[in-house]
Amino acid sequence: MKPISKSERTVVNVENAAFRPCINQDGSDSGTSILQLNTDHADCVGFYLYKMAPGTTTEAHEHVGHEEFYIIEGDLTDNDGVAYRQGDMVLLKSGTQHNSTTKNGCLIAVFAPDGERSV
Repeated sequence: MKPISKSERTVVNVENAAFRPCINQDGSDSGTSILQLNTDHADCVGFYLYKMAPGTTTEAHEHVGHEEFYIIEGDLTDNDGVAYRQGDMVLLKSGTQHNSTTKNGCLIAVFAPDGERSV
């Protein structure tokens, strides 16, 4: 087996990583940011880390495929009042429509192979 070359491996330490800000459809700052290593995918498609600043609410969206996420730290509440906390692993099925808010901020590991669309 041959060694993995530098061009075939990307390693980023989350503590020092530069998260990229996400912008709302109207061009305003969303209060959210992502860390996504696979640049073959569009933003927020595939696997990525998602960070929400305290007091942030996401734009309403619909999942094109299933979305799975894990709350690494912080709090998250969906528009229907369901609250998630650190350690929760969640599956939202394709077609799910929602928006989420966080009181204290959060860091989430997300797998969304098909992305989302605005509603």
